[in-house]
Amino acid sequence: MAERIFAGKIALAGNPNVGKSTVFNALTHLHQHTGNWTGKTITCANGIVRWNGKTFCLVDLPGTYALHSHVAEEDAAREFLQSNTADCIIIVVDATCLERNLIFTLQILSMTQRAVLCLNLMDEARKKSISIDVPALEKRLGIPVVPCTAATGKGLDHLMETVETLVENNSIKTTDQKNVTEFPPLSSFVHAAEQIAVETVTVDARIPDRDRKIDAILTSRRYGIPIMLALIALVFFLTITGANVPSEWLSYLLFACAQPLNDLITWLGAPEWLRAMLIDGGWNVLASVVSVMLPPMAIFFPLFTCLEDIGYLPRIAFNLDHVFCKARTCGKQVLTLCMGLGCNAAGVVGCRIIDSERDRMIAILTNTMVPCNGRFPAIISLITLFIVGTTQSSAKTFLLAAISLTCVVIVGVFMTLVASWLLSKTILKGMPSAFFLELPPYRRPQVGKIIVRSLRDRTMFVLLRAVCVAAPAGLLIWCIGNIQVGSDTLLTIFAGALDPFARYIGLDGMILLAFILGFPANEIVIPLVLMGYLSSGTLVEINQLSDLAVLLAQNGWTSVTAVCFILFSLFHWPCSTTCLTIRKETGSTKWMLIGMILPTLFGVTLCFIVHSISVLL
Repeated sequence: MAERIFAGKIALAGNPNVGKSTVFNALTHLHQHTGNWTGKTITCANGIVRWNGKTFCLVDLPGTYALHSHVAEEDAAREFLQSNTADCIIIVVDATCLERNLIFTLQILSMTQRAVLCLNLMDEARKKSISIDVPALEKRLGIPVVPCTAATGKGLDHLMETVETLVENNSIKTTDQKNVTEFPPLSSFVHAAEQIAVETVTVDARIPDRDRKIDAILTSRRYGIPIMLALIALVFFLTITGANVPSEWLSYLLFACAQPLNDLITWLGAPEWLRAMLIDGGWNVLASVVSVMLPPMAIFFPLFTCLEDIGYLPRIAFNLDHVFCKARTCGKQVLTLCMGLGCNAAGVVGCRIIDSERDRMIAILTNTMVPCNGRFPAIISLITLFIVGTTQSSAKTFLLAAISLTCVVIVGVFMTLVASWLLSKTILKGMPSAFFLELPPYRRPQVGKIIVRSLRDRTMFVLLRAVCVAAPAGLLIWCIGNIQVGSDTLLTIFAGALDPFARYIGLDGMILLAFILGFPANEIVIPLVLMGYLSSGTLVEINQLSDLAVLLAQNGWTSVTAVCFILFSLFHWPCSTTCLTIRKETGSTKWMLIGMILPTLFGVTLCFIVHSISVLL
C-alpha cells in the first residue's frame, strides 16, 4: 500500500447550524455529534481527510457569528485563524440564508484569501426556490465557491479537488495573511453582504415559506407552550409504553443469570460470604440498574434526538426565553434542561453552550432539578400506584402516567426558575447575557443515523458510567445490609437513626437511607427501600406493581408519602456521576458542594410543607 503524503492543514469555519459538523463527519468519516442549535460545538475537533493519495488534517472550528466579540467560541475561532497555521480555510455557509452567512465570510476574507466557500444545503435552497449565481458569487468574493449537500455527500469530491488545488498553489506560504487585531465596524460587512446577496441570490416569491407558516403556530403566544407540553407528554407516553415490557424481559434475563454465576463461584471454591457479596451485592445491583435504565434510554434518547434533528429544540428555547429572562438567567438554559431529562451529567456538560460564565454557573447548579432518566422509573411507579390509582397496564393508564409525569417536570422547571432567580440575587449577581437564537429550517430526520448515534453516543455512554459505579456500590450496600451489630444490621441501625428527621419531611428512615445509599445511581433507590423493608440483605426485584403496592402499604405508605418521595426524588443531591461532572466543569469542589446542597434544601423544604399541611388537615 502506497504511503500517503501529508499535504497540509485545513480549517473548517462557519456560522452555527450551517451543517459544518456534517461536512466534517463526511470528509473524515468520523462521527462528531451534529446538533441543531446554536453553540453545539465549543471546542476544536480534529480529523484526518485522506484524498487522492494525500493526507490532510481537518480542524473543525467552533461555530460563531462574528470575530468581533469575546465569547468562548469566537475567541477560539479568531485565535486559530490569526495563528496562520491553516493552509486553507473551508468556509461553510447555508445556501438558504446566504446574506447572513456572508457577514462572517467577509470577516474571514479580510484576514486571508486562502479560502474556499462551501455552499451547503443546496437541496434545501432548491426546495425553497432559491437560486444562486455561483460564478457571480466567485467573482465578487474572489475565492472558489463549491455548491454542496453534505448530508448526501453531493459536491464534496469537487470541494476536496478545489481544496487540494488551493493548498498546492499555496505550498509556499504567501503573505496574504493579515494580522488583524481590530476589525472594521460590523456595519461595513453587513452592507457588503447585503449588496452581494442582492446581486447573486434570486428567490421565487410565489413559493410559500413553509417554515414561517409552521413557526407561526409552534412559536405563537397562544399555541406554542401548549404544543410544547403536548409533545413532551407524547415523548413520555411513548417511553413509558415502550419500555415497560423490555424492562421486565431484561430484568428476568439478568436476574436469571445469577444462578449460573452462583454455581460458577461455588465450583471455584470461593467462600459463601464472597459469593453472597459478589452475586447478592454486586450483580443484583448491576442487574437492577441495567434493566431499569436501558429500555427507557433506548427509547427516550432517539425521540429526543429526533426533535433535535427536526429543528424543534430551538423553538422550545424561543417559547421559554422570556420566562427565563424574568428569572434573570439565559434562555439557552432551556436547552440544557432538555438534555438533563435524559441525563443530568449530560445536561451539565451541555451548559458549555452558554457564553456567560455567570449564566453557565446558574445552569449547572440548577440542572438537576429536572428528573433524569434514572429517576423516571420510581416516579412513574409511584404515580401509577398513588395518583393514577391502578396497577392495570392499559393505554389509559400510560396516558395518565405520562400527563402526571409532565406535570412533575413542570414543577421541576418552575423550581429551577425560582432557584435561578435566587442565585442571581445572591451569590451569582448580575444581568442575563444576550445571545443569538437562530431558528434553523425544519428538516426531515435521518432515522437510521438517529438510532445509531443516540444508542452509541448517549445511551451506552450513560449506561456504562452508571454501571461503573453500580457494581462497587452493590458491594458496599450488601455489607451494610448483612453486617450485624448485636441483633440488628447496620442498615437497620442507620435507618433508625435517620427516622426522626425523615418523619418531619413525610418520609421514613429507610427511605432517606435509600436515597443516601443511592448516591452512586438513582435507579437503585426503590430496590434499596424494598431491601430494607424485607430485611433480605440483598436487593429485591418486584415485577408486579400490585405486589409493590401491598408491600409499601404494609410499611405505612400513604399518598402523602408518595408525593413527598416524588418531591425528594426531584430535589435532592445529584448522583455521583453528575457531582463529578459538576466538579470537572466548574473546576471547583465548592461549586460541586453548592450543587448538592441547593436542590436538597429545596427538597427538604417542600416535603416539610406538604407533610405539615397533611397533618393539619
